[in-house]
Amino acid sequence: MAATTHTVSNQSPPLLGYDVFGADRVLTEAVERHLPAELLDDARAGLTELGRSAGSAQAAEWGAQANENPPRLRTHDRYGHRIDEVEFHPAWHRLLGHAVTAGLTDAWDRPGGHVRRAAGFLVWTQAEAGHGCPLSMTHAAVPALRTDPAVAAEWEPLLTSHVYEEELRPAAQKAGALLGMGMTEKQGGTDVRSNTTRAEPLSGEGEYLLTGHKWFCSAPMSDGFLVLAQAPGGLTCFLLPRVLPDGARNTFAIQRLKDKLGNRSNASAEVEFDGTWVRRIGEEGRGVPTIIDMVAATRLDCVTGSAALMRQAVAQAVHHATYRSAFGGVLVDKPLMRNVLADLALESEAATVLAMRLAAAYDAGTEGESAFLRIAVPTAKYWVTKRCTPLVTEALECLGGNGYVEESGMPRLLREAPLNSIWEGSGNVQALDVLRALQREPLALNAFLQEVGRARGADHRLDRAIKDLLTELADLQGIEARARRLVERMALVLQGSLLVRWAPPEVADAFCASRLGGDWGSAFGTLPHTLDLASVVERARPVER
Repeated sequence: MAATTHTVSNQSPPLLGYDVFGADRVLTEAVERHLPAELLDDARAGLTELGRSAGSAQAAEWGAQANENPPRLRTHDRYGHRIDEVEFHPAWHRLLGHAVTAGLTDAWDRPGGHVRRAAGFLVWTQAEAGHGCPLSMTHAAVPALRTDPAVAAEWEPLLTSHVYEEELRPAAQKAGALLGMGMTEKQGGTDVRSNTTRAEPLSGEGEYLLTGHKWFCSAPMSDGFLVLAQAPGGLTCFLLPRVLPDGARNTFAIQRLKDKLGNRSNASAEVEFDGTWVRRIGEEGRGVPTIIDMVAATRLDCVTGSAALMRQAVAQAVHHATYRSAFGGVLVDKPLMRNVLADLALESEAATVLAMRLAAAYDAGTEGESAFLRIAVPTAKYWVTKRCTPLVTEALECLGGNGYVEESGMPRLLREAPLNSIWEGSGNVQALDVLRALQREPLALNAFLQEVGRARGADHRLDRAIKDLLTELADLQGIEARARRLVERMALVLQGSLLVRWAPPEVADAFCASRLGGDWGSAFGTLPHTLDLASVVERARPVER
C-alpha cells in the first residue's frame, strides 16, 4: 500500500504531559479559597506533583493496563490449600501505591486534611478511577474505628500511613494497611438491617465468630474489613482482619469476583464467613450508627469521584475541539459546539465547587458545618453522581468516532460514570435520607438555608429559586413521591449559590439562566446564545496558567 495513503492530519494530540491540578482553574481556586494561607504553599507543591503524575504518559499507561488486565481470583494454592487471594496487574499496585504515598488516605487529623485530600482524590482519579474504592473506604473507616479507642490506636496509624504494602501479613507487622467493607447481602441489598449474617460471642472481650455471606465485598485484597452482622443485641459493626495476629489466614472464602459494567480494575467479591474471627466495633445493636460517619465520608468521595470523571471528560472534549477542524474552522470556534462545551463546563464546575465546599465543611468541624453536611452530602450525592453519566456521554460525542474507541479512554470513563450513583445508596436512598434530615433535624435545614442565603440578592433567578424552594419545603405532606424533584432543586440552588459567590460572572450567569431560570433545553448544548460562552469554554480548557 502506498505510504501517501497513511498521511495523518487533523487529529488532536493526546492530552498528556500536563499538570492535571494546575490546568484546572476551578480546582486551584477552590484550594486557595478553602485552605488557610499558611498551608497553601505546601498544599500546592504536593498537588502539583500529583497533578503532573496524573497527567503523565506513565499514569495513562498504568490506567490502561490495570483495566485491560482485571484482577483474578485464586482460591487455592498448588497444594490445595485455601488461600482466597486476588491477583492484580502490577499497574494497579503502582497506582494505589502512588495514591497512598500522596496521602489520599490521610485527612482526619491533618491540618486542612479534607480539602487537601479531596483535591488530590479529584486529581488522581482522573488517571484511573477503579483504585479509588480502597482509598475511599480506608479513609472513611477512621471515624467508625474511633468508637473503640483501643482498636483505633492499633489500626488508625496504619490506615493513615503514607506507606503502601501489598502483601497479606498481620496488620501489626505492616507499615500501612487498607480496609474494605462488606455490608450488603443477597436478600437485603441497601436494607442492611435485614442482614442474616450471625455473630456469636466468644469468651474474649469484644470477640465473635461470624457465619454468613456478603453479596458485595469491596476491595477483597484489603488487610481488614468493616462488616455488619446480627449479634445477640442486634445489628452490630465488626472489624474483620484478613490475617490473624498469629499469621494464620482468617476464614474469608471468596466465592467469585463480580463481572461489572465498569470499575474493572477493582475487585468486588462475594464472600462467605464460617467461624470467621472478628472484633466488635461500638456497642451491640448500634451497627448502623457506628458506620454512619463512614457512609457519609464515602458518599462525599462519590461526589468527588464523579466530579473527577466529569472534569476529565470535559478536559478531553475541550482539548479535542481546540485542535480538530471541520467545515472550514476549528471546532471550538463553532457556535453550536461552543454551546455544548460551555454547557458541559458549567456542569463540571458546579460539581467541583460543591465537592470542595463539602470537604471544607469537614475541616471546619463546627456544629453548624456538621449540620450542613448532614443534608448537603446526600443532596450532592444524589445530584452530582446522576449528572455524571449524561455529561460523559455528551463529552464522548464531542470526539465523534474517535471517542467511541477504547484508545481514546472515553469508553472507560463512560463505563465508570454510573458507579458512584449506585455505590453507598442509589438515588432513592439519597432522596429519602434528605427527607429524614428535613423531618428530624431542623438544625440541618437551617444550616442549608443559611448557606444558600449567603448569595441572596446577587442574582434574581437564584432569589426566585430559593423562594420557590422555601414554598416546597413548607409542605412536607406526601413528600416521598416528589422527593427526587425536591432534592434536585435543593442541589441546583446550592450549586447556584456557590457559583454566584465564587465563580466568574459569565459562569454564574450561565448557570442561573439555564439551571435556575429555565432558559435551557433537555440536552447539553441548549444554553441561551446571548451568554458569554467563549469565556466559559476557555476557563475549562486544560492549560496551565
